This record gives sequence, C-alpha cells and structure tokens, in this order.
Amino acid sequence: MDWLEQVRWDDKGLVPVIAQEKGTGDVLMFAWMNREALQKTAALGRAVYFSRSRGKLWFKGEESGHVQTVHSIRLDCDQDVILLSVTQTGHAPGIACHTGRHSCFYSELQGGAWQAVEPVLKDPQTIYK
Repeated sequence: MDWLEQVRWDDKGLVPVIAQEKGTGDVLMFAWMNREALQKTAALGRAVYFSRSRGKLWFKGEESGHVQTVHSIRLDCDQDVILLSVTQTGHAPGIACHTGRHSCFYSELQGGAWQAVEPVLKDPQTIYK
C-alpha cells in the first residue's frame, strides 16, 4: 500500500501538521499539507506546506529564508495528524513565526488575557520584502 494512502486526509484533501524543533522539543508551528506537500517534504527533506489562504504549496522559508530541514515524519495513531521533527534555519535562534518569533505559540493566557511571552527576534518588516 502507498504510504500516502495511509494518511486520513480531510474532506479538502488536507492533513494538519505540527513542526517540532529537534534539539529543544519546542513546538514551532502548526500548518496544513496536501498530498503533494507531504510527498515533496519526504523527497526533499525540507518542509513544504499547503497554504489554504493562497491555495498553493508553500515552501517554508521561500520568502523569509527561514527553512525547516526535516529529520523525521511521523503519523499519529489515528493517521490524521503529521508530526515533523525539524531544524529551523535562517536566523539564530531559528525563527518559525511570521511575527519574527521563534515559535508561533508565543501567546499565553494570563489573568484572562493573551500575553506575548516570547520576544520578537527579528522585525518582520526586515524579513519579508
């Protein structure tokens, strides 16, 4: 059986993906993949996602230079979520978020409000031209 056939794709042909940093275990981001994105990720060893807003493949780092090198691809027990173990490159420490932060999960619920608890490492205006 084709390994792509074992993934439980949603009704739009997508599967949720979590990118986790290999060295620290930090959850960097959440995104989506279609079959082509997952196939290219496996073939290239580089994270390729599907942008729902743009309706096309998104090679992580194509604009920012913040590429994710993929070390492993795991499928959860229900076969409907992908976990990537990655090294985030392009800026030290690696920036995964379009806000210029290390992780997209930088807001924490504190006192009934969301507070940014991670610093901006690089101004997004200088990342995206």
